[in-house]
Parts: sequence; structure tokens; C-alpha cells
Amino acid sequence: MEDIKIATAQFENKSGDKVHNLQQIATLSTRAASEGAKIIVFHECSITGYTFARNLSKEEMLDIAEYLPESQSVEILRQIAAKNEIAICAGLFEKDENDNLFKAYICVDQSGIVGKYRKLHPFINPHIKPGTEYCVFTLWGWKFGILICYDNNIIENVRATKLLGADILLMPHVTMCTPSPRPGAGFVDPQLWYNKEQESEQLRSEFNGLKGREWLMRWLPARAYDNAMYCVFSNPIGMDDDQLKNGCSMIVDPFGAIVAECTVLGADIAIALITSDKLEAAGGNRYIKARRPELYKDIIGAPHSSEQKVAWLSDGSK
Repeated sequence: MEDIKIATAQFENKSGDKVHNLQQIATLSTRAASEGAKIIVFHECSITGYTFARNLSKEEMLDIAEYLPESQSVEILRQIAAKNEIAICAGLFEKDENDNLFKAYICVDQSGIVGKYRKLHPFINPHIKPGTEYCVFTLWGWKFGILICYDNNIIENVRATKLLGADILLMPHVTMCTPSPRPGAGFVDPQLWYNKEQESEQLRSEFNGLKGREWLMRWLPARAYDNAMYCVFSNPIGMDDDQLKNGCSMIVDPFGAIVAECTVLGADIAIALITSDKLEAAGGNRYIKARRPELYKDIIGAPHSSEQKVAWLSDGSK
């Protein structure tokens, strides 16, 4: 595999405003391509917006969702990709011919969709159905996997994607700065964002503390290190509906080291050179080869309760 440059991105999406969001995607994709990136990764539901969907009826969800691949958004992404010779990874709500709804994430190049994934553990809206399979696809000679936000918190999903051959895991999120049982978690005051030029020091403290980046650092590097993968994390910055998000989009190498990170208080990209030598040299590669699945295959596969609750949803629903 030849070395490849990958970009991760962050921007402030507008709820339900696909035109605005796709314009942001186009601008950042053009910038990434000009700096040599072959693929750019945007956050969960970057095309549609995310948090506002918790209040939508099924009819409203169907209005904003799109059929894939027969999608206007896909065609716009394809045109941006062709113009800039870059593959674009972005998220949206998907519907099928039976009005089933999914949280989808797609990779689009000049030919159209080359990879599509449906979130396995959705919860933002009760009408969204969970996906039923993992996704690994090949691009530029590299094998990519996709797991959306909460999917990455279930460590078996990451290991399964690795065992299916993924060298690079795309991790689109809308996360951090929300209530949680973990110590120090909570919302960040939106006024800090609206006054960020005057309040930048306090805003950075909130974004980088236990409400945000500090929590991310307690698990994200471990996913990369344990599985000898590159992890490309993307997260919005700014207001997503009525919740403030802190960005921190970054790329982590198979040793668990951050090799690129967005640090500005606004739209940004970060680019890393991805090299295959780290895949073999990383400790996780040895640990995977040393596994003894006969010891735990029945334990891991045993039935269990799958109840899921999310603290920041107003009604506590799944």
C-alpha cells in the first residue's frame, strides 16, 4: 500500500439545512485536496444536522431522509469529489422503499458511493432502525471501516471491523459536552460560543476539559492501539441544534498517538500521512495474532440485556 494523506474535518452544521452543510463540505474538501489529501472525513449527519432530529416525527424524518444511492446529496458529493479528486465521507439520514429509516454514513468518490454503513446503535430518534452489518471497503489500496459515534463505545464493534480487514477506521461522531454519569460531564454554556472572541480562554478550558477532550483521551487512543488501526475521528464544532459541540477532530495512529488534530475554534481540517509500516510495528498487531478465541467465543457471544439509555435526551428514551 502506498502512503496516503487523509483529512479529518470539523464545522458548525445547520439543522436540516443541506444546502449550507454541503457548501461547508465543499469548501473544506477543496482545501483538503489542495493540501494533498485523498480522502476527507466529516462528522455524523454532517449533511443534515443531528441533534434536532430528536424532536421530529416519522413523517418529518422521512422528509429529510434520502434514498441511497439515488440521492441529490450523493450527486453533489460526487461532483465535489470529481472536481477535487478526493473521496468525501459524510453522514445523513437514509430511507428505504418501505419507509424504514437509518442513520447512514457514506464514502463518495467521482464514481459515486464506494462505501455505505448504517449505524448499529442509533438512539436520536425512535423511528430510526439499527443497521445489521459491518462495513469494510477498499480505496486507494487501503481497507477502510466505518463505525458511527456510539458504535465505537462497544469495543467488540471495533475489533470485529479490524478482523474484517480494516486498516483505517472512520469514526464520525456528534459527541462530548453532554450530561453523562462519567465524572465532570455536562453541557457547555452556548454563550461562550457566541462570545468566543472575548471568552476564548474559558471556552477552550471547557472544550479541552472533562466535558470534552479529556474524556475523549480516556478511550479513543485505546481503540487505535489495541487494534493496530488508524482511527479518523470527526466531530462538529459550534451549535448543533441547542447543544454546543467542541470539535477536537483528530487522527490517531496504530500506536495510539495523535498525528493530526483540529485546534481552532471554528471550521478546520487536519491532515496526516498514513503509512503501512505502523500497522505491522504496532503492539496491537501482535496482540491480535496472540488471541485464543476458543477461550472466550461463547462468553462474548452469549445473550444479554441490550437496554440503552442516553442521559441528555429529554425523555431518557432509546
